[in-house]
Amino acid sequence: MESVSDSLSRNMDITGGVQEFTESLAGLKRRKREWVIPPIYFPENHRGPFPNEMVQIKSSHAKETKMIFSITGEGADKPPVGLFTINKTTGWLSVTKPLDRETKDKYVVRDFNSVKEGPMEIILCVIDQNDNMPIFTQNPFLGSVPEASLKEFEFMTVTATDGDDPETDNADIRYSIISQDPPQPDPHMFAINSITGGIRVNSDGLDREVRNYPEYTLLIKAADLAGNGLVSTGTAVITVTDSNDHCIKSASVFGFKCVEFQTVLNNKVGAVVVKLPVTDGDEPQSPAWIAKFRIISGNNGGFFAINTGPNKQEGIITTVKVLQSLIGSLVWREYGTSTATVIVNVQDVNEAPVFDPEEQIISKPEDLEVGTELTVYTATDPDTARVQIVTYRVSSEDPAGWVSVDRDTGLIRVKSSMDRESPFVKDGKYKVLILAVDDGPVPATGTGTLVIELEDVNDNAPVIEEREITVCNKDPVTVLVSVTDKDGPSFAAPFTVELQGEKTGIILALNTALKKGEYSVVLRVFDSGLHFQDNTIRASVHDCAGEELQYMNNYFCLRI
Repeated sequence: MESVSDSLSRNMDITGGVQEFTESLAGLKRRKREWVIPPIYFPENHRGPFPNEMVQIKSSHAKETKMIFSITGEGADKPPVGLFTINKTTGWLSVTKPLDRETKDKYVVRDFNSVKEGPMEIILCVIDQNDNMPIFTQNPFLGSVPEASLKEFEFMTVTATDGDDPETDNADIRYSIISQDPPQPDPHMFAINSITGGIRVNSDGLDREVRNYPEYTLLIKAADLAGNGLVSTGTAVITVTDSNDHCIKSASVFGFKCVEFQTVLNNKVGAVVVKLPVTDGDEPQSPAWIAKFRIISGNNGGFFAINTGPNKQEGIITTVKVLQSLIGSLVWREYGTSTATVIVNVQDVNEAPVFDPEEQIISKPEDLEVGTELTVYTATDPDTARVQIVTYRVSSEDPAGWVSVDRDTGLIRVKSSMDRESPFVKDGKYKVLILAVDDGPVPATGTGTLVIELEDVNDNAPVIEEREITVCNKDPVTVLVSVTDKDGPSFAAPFTVELQGEKTGIILALNTALKKGEYSVVLRVFDSGLHFQDNTIRASVHDCAGEELQYMNNYFCLRI
């Protein structure tokens, strides 16, 4: 084997498995480089005998000198060691046992000779043989299709793989259906895409209830060589799922689609009018089997509601509003288009009069004269089918007895003087419960609450809390007293005081020493509205000076 200059042409003659490299343009100086030759192809699964010669390496130098060949690389002196050998004198490259492309599809070795030149890289490619059959990726394949599906509806896919060369027909897989179980109602209910493996509906008639075919099993064939090679089989199990293809039917007791009169009290909200049982041919407990209901006519006032019962196969009609006396009919519908009629007879009962509003609030001054009109508070009788008279009275919940009500008109007046400062008044509000009674065979009573917000008036004078004080007659300290007023803030502090009597100024100022003894001091106290009251304080004068006495007096404060 010989290396030549880049200006030389490199020729390779392949004759009978011989690769010969000849020299042209002889006489030029050579420089070392590697030979590059095309890959050598050898089929896998060769039957031998072995070793089997694949190709002979020759060189024009063989005529001039004795050549000694050797190889190194994959399959030579590297794993798998000994798979390839070369005759060191003839250059024949041999394989020692059958090759398997699926184990390794290419080997790279390097050839050396006794001439001190660079090695030559030899690529050995394994030619694929169709020695692997298709293998399904799972077995069985599980799929589902809704009943009553249309033709050409594709719902699942089967797949297989082939270990052979994917670039050749050896791995080109085609699919087909061998058999269908059960074969009813059509032996060709399904078809398969030969290339993709997609399974589709091929015929009408999928019905899990009527024909009782809830499951199909298909035997699938996968063949390589585009359907003409090695074959394997797999299974596809198809479950026909339930669809809502059966209308709900009313149970036998409603065979005429009309329910007998149902009697309901007109003052009952949430009362059960009737329970409507139904049947459905779809799969029990499936979404398509569960009944749903709605009222389609006869419920203009929104008095009724219908809901699915706990067993999912009945509709329960209930009242959601207080009813009027009537006879009416409801047409209800079960989803799936079945309908039935319910005739409801609403039975009247004597209902209590109703105040509007239930709580009436008014604002009035607390000093209104007895007999003054406060408000008219009336109730209406909801029993429109009856002519009844409503009368009024004050309940026991008038703790102070301040109001009266006209029996016939509901006019409320002041019965006795009101007082905002009364313990019966909370946060300035006084509440009275008014009763309205009809004259039915069994009288019914309604209640309403009257809330009187009492407006404060200045009807309470200020009061000095301390009635006794103690003071020294020498260098006395100031004595402060507390003043309170039951009225609200508008008529309380600030307070003003006037001293009454000849000695008041002397006593309070103590400009001169007083003799030890007891004195009476009269103070006239005014609130901010100039409402006043005279208050008498007993002053006890002792022979002492300054703060020698421990006083029981409080500092001046305002109690509101």
